Amino acid sequence: MDTVTGYVDHIIYHNKENGYAVIALVTEGEELVCVGSFQTIESGETLKLEGNFVEHPLYGMQLKVERMQTVQPDDEDSIVRYLGSGAIKGIGESLASRIVKKFGKETFRIMEEEPERLAEIKGISERKAREIAEQMLEKKGMREAYVFLQKYGISNTLAVKIFHRYGMELYGIMKENPYRLAEDIDGIGFKKADEIAARVGIHTDSDFRVRSGILYVLLQASAEGHTYLPAEILLKRTADLLAVKEDVIEVQLSNLAMDKKLVIKMAGTAKRVYASSYYYAELNCARMLHDLNVAAADIDWDNAEAQNGAEDVKVVRLLRDLEKEQGIILDELQKKAVLQSVRSGVMILSGGPGTGKTTTINTIIRYFEAEGMDILLGAPTGRAAKRMTEATGYEARTIHRLLEINGAVESTSTKPEEGKKAQFERNEDNPLEADVIIIDEMSMVDVHLFKSLLSAVSVGTRLIMVGDVDQLPSVGPGQVLQDLIDSQVFPVVILKRIFRQAGESDIIVNAHKINRGEEIGLNNKSRDFFFLERKDVNVIYKHMIQLIREKLPPYVKAEPYDIQVLTPMRKGNLGVEVLNGILQQYLNPPDAKKKEHRSGERLFREGDKVMQIKNNYQIPWEILSNYGIPIDKGMGIFNGDMGIIKKIDEAGQMLTVEYDEHRQAEYTFSGLDEIELAYAVTIHKSQGSEYPAVILPIMNGPRPLLNRNLLYTAVTRAKKCVTILGSRETIHEMIQNEKQHRRYTSLCDRIREIERMEGE
Repeated sequence: MDTVTGYVDHIIYHNKENGYAVIALVTEGEELVCVGSFQTIESGETLKLEGNFVEHPLYGMQLKVERMQTVQPDDEDSIVRYLGSGAIKGIGESLASRIVKKFGKETFRIMEEEPERLAEIKGISERKAREIAEQMLEKKGMREAYVFLQKYGISNTLAVKIFHRYGMELYGIMKENPYRLAEDIDGIGFKKADEIAARVGIHTDSDFRVRSGILYVLLQASAEGHTYLPAEILLKRTADLLAVKEDVIEVQLSNLAMDKKLVIKMAGTAKRVYASSYYYAELNCARMLHDLNVAAADIDWDNAEAQNGAEDVKVVRLLRDLEKEQGIILDELQKKAVLQSVRSGVMILSGGPGTGKTTTINTIIRYFEAEGMDILLGAPTGRAAKRMTEATGYEARTIHRLLEINGAVESTSTKPEEGKKAQFERNEDNPLEADVIIIDEMSMVDVHLFKSLLSAVSVGTRLIMVGDVDQLPSVGPGQVLQDLIDSQVFPVVILKRIFRQAGESDIIVNAHKINRGEEIGLNNKSRDFFFLERKDVNVIYKHMIQLIREKLPPYVKAEPYDIQVLTPMRKGNLGVEVLNGILQQYLNPPDAKKKEHRSGERLFREGDKVMQIKNNYQIPWEILSNYGIPIDKGMGIFNGDMGIIKKIDEAGQMLTVEYDEHRQAEYTFSGLDEIELAYAVTIHKSQGSEYPAVILPIMNGPRPLLNRNLLYTAVTRAKKCVTILGSRETIHEMIQNEKQHRRYTSLCDRIREIERMEGE
């Protein structure tokens, strides 16, 4: 590791949010470019840097900084240069020279210890002297805080966040309860806080540690889709994590409940433990659904005019007119769905592929349109919204855009309340302006997004939810669609008949067979469903690349980019991580014209297919015209959004991705943990998407993961062609394995509970 000392001549680039900077350092009369994460950085200050010299292909020799230390300038020229750089507000070059001429090498000591003496200099009032002293003390406090945090293995990037969040209070927090960092600071989880606590000397069974451990286990459970855990499971998981006895943990459950961080509910003799946010999310969803719900009655279509009222007769007549107009004949369940949508405040439409959901939705839309009603269409992802638009001819937007997401702006103040959180502009105070709202792909909607949606729906607005309940549940916590149907409180129509045209597709026929647990044909007599039995992973790699580059694009009339590899798992020879490395090498190979950037073990290249892997409400995007002029802009890129890397800018340390609808978003190099290569994605991540062709490499893996539900979801992602590469036995086992990972959710219970209370 090399060490250099010099002064900052100028700052080329600085991201104040995470501290990443590119600076020009003058050392021994020569200018050196240094890159790394700096705590604070000012032109003119003297730094001692440790790092490694690297040769950048475009920008030459650079020092990649690992550690930095601010050095107090010890000569008058350096002091003048620092003060005159603008580091201290109100001091320019001329005033800096006069101050140093008066106090010489004692300047910094005078400014910190005897600031009133600055008023001896012409042009500095007593008030200005105090302001200068305050700035000096603040900067000194920041530097001391960063040095203090470094002792506990905290990176410069996190140190910046900690200081901005707590200010000078961080010393007490670090020594008394470092577990607060896990709750308050993005990027510090329980494990990092636990490491810090161990260095501080906090005992393993301290109250702070046990409480934080409980909350961490519940957070991990939410990542598995749970909104609560049975108490016995929570106690065991927490005891295993902390290596303490369960009775020590149980005491803290009550304390956390008293602090309103947990909710404990009895279900019969079983005790359920919720993080408060998840309990109230489910409870509020249930209350809002109750307010929106209006009971519906069945209709006898053959005797409608004789049996039902004028409103029902009107629906029947208009429906017949719509059938003639569109040249369609609806079956009984489709007609029932239309009626239920007209007569209900809340209604659910479900069914597998080819059962006429799209035709039913279109008829519902046209009915309400004929009545002069305002209709809004939405879906959880950009791809799902695009599909809905294409299928209906009406604009559909993502739920986030429907609710008008307002990205967060991170505060640089030491007062956390001055920061602005990401929020939806549409809510109970500013509801969506519509008579009818139709949401597709409801199986993907988690409980928090559902709560936000319901908050923006006025009583009197019809809410129609559409989805395939047999697909995988949402990536986020909850199983909203399943719980709504299981509650048996709302009108539900499940379409079952496979229409003739859909029945000609083996993709649809096989999907329904899989769902029923029946064997599927793997004899390659199909035009859209193929199986290539391969037992060698290297052979699978070879054929996968051939299919994407040569065979499938002309067959399905699509680009290689549009053909998607789906896999059940992340790890292993046929997992996402290995497959993406191989597919990148062959589908977007190195090219002198394409810039690259390595982030940890991952390599990104211009032209790469990538996916956003977590919701980011803060990231801005814009749509550019052919002349590069912004024509639309907004905030937020969300989990599952897919795009192409358009530009890598090493000098600016930025990477640009173009997503659906030509939305372009920029990422700092330090923020690339939010995206990953997407030549192959997990089946779970593919929800809501539809691809011209899907390739499924399936050989073996953990039995709980390889189940019927997963295979069904994968097959239904394909529009024109499915190709399975791998093991016939594994496919058979997946079809027979109907066990799904159980989710602990209770929206169903909350709905029934409120219905009982209202009925009493």
